[in-house]
Amino acid sequence: MANHVWRYWLSACVAILEVFASPNTLRATWPNGPFVTSGRWIHDAAGSTVTYVGVNWPGSLDTMIPEGLQYQSIQSIVSKIKSLGMNTIRLTYATEMIDQYYDNDETDVTIQKALTNALGQDSGRAVYDKIIANNPSFNDETTRLEVYDAIAAECAKQEIYIHLDNHISKAGWCCSPLDGNSWWGDEFFNIDNWTRGLSFMATHGKTWPSLTSMSLRNELRIPLNNVTFASSSYSWERWYTYVKQGSSAIHKANGDVLIFLSGLDSDQDLSPVVNGTALTPGSATFSQGDFSGFANKLVLELHAYDNIFGPGPSNCTTVKVKLFNAGLKALTDEAENQFPVVLTEFGLLQNGTASQDPYISCLLDYVPSANAGWMIWEIGGSYYIREGTQDQDESW
Repeated sequence: MANHVWRYWLSACVAILEVFASPNTLRATWPNGPFVTSGRWIHDAAGSTVTYVGVNWPGSLDTMIPEGLQYQSIQSIVSKIKSLGMNTIRLTYATEMIDQYYDNDETDVTIQKALTNALGQDSGRAVYDKIIANNPSFNDETTRLEVYDAIAAECAKQEIYIHLDNHISKAGWCCSPLDGNSWWGDEFFNIDNWTRGLSFMATHGKTWPSLTSMSLRNELRIPLNNVTFASSSYSWERWYTYVKQGSSAIHKANGDVLIFLSGLDSDQDLSPVVNGTALTPGSATFSQGDFSGFANKLVLELHAYDNIFGPGPSNCTTVKVKLFNAGLKALTDEAENQFPVVLTEFGLLQNGTASQDPYISCLLDYVPSANAGWMIWEIGGSYYIREGTQDQDESW
């Protein structure tokens, strides 16, 4: 009997030690990161497949404060996202926020000052008072970065991944080929400030358990405000130079996060990357060997709105072929370079005709069947200010 009891307790102790010694068990706390990629899949630390399913939350417009907090609390907004079955928020920011931090002796701007600067004294105060009423943990000393911190903390509490997106350089509405934010070296797109901003946010986000990935840049596009500059600079060859530079900046600052690469034509084309063809006008091709030490951190992102398919696409085959050729081919064995792909923006006009638009039903059928991730544009109903109009409605 004594031997039986001894063997029982010995077995129990061994089982307990095995549980606590298991690396996967030790790292099983959500989000069970860091995430890595393998071919066309994203995996967590236990090797389980992760698929991003989420929504955009803009914070890169004039105030540089995530939108909508004058109407609801952070807790309420994240709870509603969670209730939809989503697991990701693509949280956007402007490089200008980090530029101002450094220009202000490494001190961030308070939300009260940011609102006053963007909306004026009276309107700024009125919106600020509403934000404080909904989010009573904020006060006159709360900064914009602390709002990001609060969102990250709530996302960790509710187990929502944060994908941090460098949306624009000079804060404002995005994206136009004439806005000076289109391409590296454009009027407001300072390359050194961009890499500094990526490094800063990657470092700042190391304290966020919810931060699992970051983008290099939203919707790279031809800078039509300077045709001479565009003709000499806008190319896949130049894209590759800066993608390697930005990726290295993020990985050096935070080796845990995935890094999303967007393509040309407002992120509607990644074909040379997927197909391994020349990055023109040069002859070099995309090589994961050029991302030494973090090639298993790279993800491709695409954008797809119905206007890219021309007027009234009614054939789902057309939608599928265009998306496949744009970059979803990376999810298949046909690709020269396989990657996970996430549709980080898609959407349609919310004017009562959505159910009549065949594009959206085609997209919603094809993207999940391809096992691609997706993030819809966007969660907010309006903006603090957009293109000079306060509380402008968001119709997409």
